[in-house]
Amino acid sequence: MAFIIEVDNIKCGGCANTIRKRLQALPGVDAVEVMIEEGKVRVEADDSRRAAVVESLLQAGYPETGSAQGVASLKAKATSFVSCAIGRMGDKG
Repeated sequence: MAFIIEVDNIKCGGCANTIRKRLQALPGVDAVEVMIEEGKVRVEADDSRRAAVVESLLQAGYPETGSAQGVASLKAKATSFVSCAIGRMGDKG
């Protein structure tokens, strides 16, 4: 099974790298595809894992679209900036 989550703050390959690594570390996630241009993440996992995936994305600064407003949205943007930078460094290894 697979599901797609539309998320905020995906800007580049560094963001995608961070998202892939983070989600693939979750139990029950078989594969992750990040569609940067569309702002979507396709996850191959049972639907019962969706909540854990959404929470992991939020913690990394990539909340499900429409789920973070106000201060939470600003915090997510700041967190995604750091996650993006870390993802870019991971690409250089």
